[in-house]
Amino acid sequence: MVALARKTLIYEWRRFLPAMLAVGFAGLLQLLQIALVLGIFGSTSLYITGSSADVWVGYPGTQSVGSGRTISADVESHVLMDPAVERVEPYIWVDGDWRGPGETGGVSVFVSGIDPSPHGLMFSKALPAGLRARLAEPDAVVVDRSVLDQLGVAIGQTATINGHPVRVVGISSGLRALGGVNVLCSLDTARRLNDDPTDSGPTYLVAKLRDPSQADAVAARLRGDTAFGPYTTWSAADFARLSVLYWLFDTGAGAGVLFLAGIVFLVGAVITSQTLIAAVNGSVREYATLNALGVGVAALRRVVLEQAFWVGALGLLGASALGIVLMMLARSQDVPVVLNVPAALGCIVLVMGLAAVSGLAAMRSLRRADPATLLR
Repeated sequence: MVALARKTLIYEWRRFLPAMLAVGFAGLLQLLQIALVLGIFGSTSLYITGSSADVWVGYPGTQSVGSGRTISADVESHVLMDPAVERVEPYIWVDGDWRGPGETGGVSVFVSGIDPSPHGLMFSKALPAGLRARLAEPDAVVVDRSVLDQLGVAIGQTATINGHPVRVVGISSGLRALGGVNVLCSLDTARRLNDDPTDSGPTYLVAKLRDPSQADAVAARLRGDTAFGPYTTWSAADFARLSVLYWLFDTGAGAGVLFLAGIVFLVGAVITSQTLIAAVNGSVREYATLNALGVGVAALRRVVLEQAFWVGALGLLGASALGIVLMMLARSQDVPVVLNVPAALGCIVLVMGLAAVSGLAAMRSLRRADPATLLR
């Protein structure tokens, strides 16, 4: 009977083509949604994943990098006393108002003050060494190429952040932010741009360990010494996960995306089940003939499920090919899309589940596959 399912798909492919297109389109939407969610919300942890620090030190209760508060600079000495810590450097976050030379108005920017030395930890994976060295110049900043029009500036031009003049000395890629624009500068420049006189210390301290696999243990060991003021510690992996989950579930933006994904799945299930039901209805006389020849209804149901499986597999194959092309096009236009193995497997499970649900709905049409219908 499995051979019958395949042969039916081959010889009656026009009948099943709408179902394949419906599954493929639903799978493509799911694939692109997952890639966009991972790319957009993954950018909230760029500060962590794009850096080589193993342990982060910040204010207690911080849920994402952008919501950090100033901690005491004395914490650095406490962190350095741990034998597992190799080096520590400060990281300064400043909320800024950008005023460019063009007619763009004010733009909200996230200023990251980092160590511009060649061995600096912050953005070591995202910022080329040549651009990093140029940040050592006074009032020098680097921005992402995708926001040049938004900022109304070009390389070599000057602008102001919080009323202080800055000069764009370089343009990088992969620095897009969610809800604002990332601007990188040196620690000294960030201190000058900070217009809050009460912020006297760093926003975070980042530490490099001699053995990165001990990050969780070291973070737990450093956490909670009140003698150095209020602070807490996270391993880089934990802090990155915390930032993504905060933006995904606590801000409302992620809930909207998840709701839309559910709607896409529901609509795809309805359309696909209807096309499969139509295909089964078109072959009802053939199924009735098989039933008259002694083929049981259970065997016919297995044929329908097998057809649903192949419809889902072929639709998924087409969606994957088109999805790869669209993702390459998106990346060429600096659209943040990311797809990892767990997400891809989740998309496959969703699409095949969609096909299975549609197959179960189509099996109801077999009630009409009665040999008596051949006499009408």
